[in-house]
Amino acid sequence: MDPYRNPFAPGAGSRPPELAGRDNILDAARVACGRAVKGRSARSFMLLGLRGTGKTVLLNEIGRIAEQEGLLVSKVESPEGESLARLLYPEMRKVIRSLSGAEAAKQLASRGLKGLRSFASIFKIEVAGIEVGVEPEPGLADTGDLQYDLPDLFSLIGAAAQAAGRGWILLIDEVQYLSEADLSALIVAMHKISQDGLPVLLVGAGLPQIARLAGEAKSYAERLFQYPAVGPLDPSSAAQAIEKPFVEEGSSITADALQTIVERTKGYPFFLQEWGSVVWNDAQGPEVTLSDANQSYAETLALLDEGFFRVRIDRLTRAEIQFVKAMAELGDGPYAMADIAQSMGRTQNSLGPTRANIISKGMIYSSDHGYLDFSVPLFAEFMRRQG
Repeated sequence: MDPYRNPFAPGAGSRPPELAGRDNILDAARVACGRAVKGRSARSFMLLGLRGTGKTVLLNEIGRIAEQEGLLVSKVESPEGESLARLLYPEMRKVIRSLSGAEAAKQLASRGLKGLRSFASIFKIEVAGIEVGVEPEPGLADTGDLQYDLPDLFSLIGAAAQAAGRGWILLIDEVQYLSEADLSALIVAMHKISQDGLPVLLVGAGLPQIARLAGEAKSYAERLFQYPAVGPLDPSSAAQAIEKPFVEEGSSITADALQTIVERTKGYPFFLQEWGSVVWNDAQGPEVTLSDANQSYAETLALLDEGFFRVRIDRLTRAEIQFVKAMAELGDGPYAMADIAQSMGRTQNSLGPTRANIISKGMIYSSDHGYLDFSVPLFAEFMRRQG
């Protein structure tokens, strides 16, 4: 069929043509945004899921919803090794400058700029623009301890937003890469915001261990956030994600072809988009048949192997690759660390540094005490295909 009309979007973070199966999360986010602007209590979110489940897409969609509800939106991605202070500074600056245009918020925004000037100086952040001529306010966001300074700034932003009849939502992707100290400071800041009833929300997204990491950082984090799981789509939603784009483009797909795609992808959104895109380009149309689906499967698998899977294994050292191979050879996870060590002829202690390195790279995560699993769905099958 015509590749120019191909509706599927298998890119990283690309919005699929049909955002199926996520209504509960999006509805909850809409209500939280609406309540925040109205001065009502609203809980923040941490979206938990494996790679390729659509967390980034959901973050972007929540950002659009927030704008419709009257919130200012900031989005950052937490890269490995970057400090939260440097990530948030430019976003906080943009928000405060935006709020300074509202007459009712000018005084609070002015204090916010003073706090930002102190913050930038104490955390050695290069300053450019309007804050250069702003004198810092002694005692405001200048301790050098993010757990004290970040709540100060969040509170000023929240108060200014409240005065302006607005709100602020901060979207953070890849939360698992934040250091323990930075995650703790973020939680403390949101706790203060919650206690003061200010219209500031945080929506984070990352791997499943975030809930545990947040709880370890601050015990009250389990009550501060909602933790919706972003997993594979149920069969009905997965079928909708594939069938509806075909129908909307004047094509169709047979029931058996649809069932095959849903079952083999196990409902994972990225895999659905990849196969949908390939079968669209390969099929003669206007109806996609089981034969079309089967014939496009090998190409889909090759694209996933050389793209989605390969870019992740290329980040690993030889020793780390041996570790994940041993995991995959045990079947499908979760995997007991004791079993991995036994299969490699090693002790668990001797494998500790390798395990830690692979976790830090986001390739695996601790699914339970003494157990590991892959952060990438169907990765064990990929490793077994490598021989």
